[in-house]
Amino acid sequence: MAQELDAHEHDSHGQTPAAWTAVTIVMIAFFVGTLGVVLGQYLMLWIGVGLVVLGGIVGKVMSMAGLGMPRDKSSHR
Repeated sequence: MAQELDAHEHDSHGQTPAAWTAVTIVMIAFFVGTLGVVLGQYLMLWIGVGLVVLGGIVGKVMSMAGLGMPRDKSSHR
């Protein structure tokens, strides 16, 4: 029962500026990459791949800057 309360208490589904920004960049990246494949523009495909990596980096940096989920000091993850 205590675990159930803790799970609901800390359940935010990633609703943070860091998560939203990372997901938005990755969604744009997939759109650009897919458009590149459909149009046969492989430079555009690789730009999309680069944007996926950039989205992950931006999300991590924003999280480290305090715009992500606060870390629970009692957990050892």
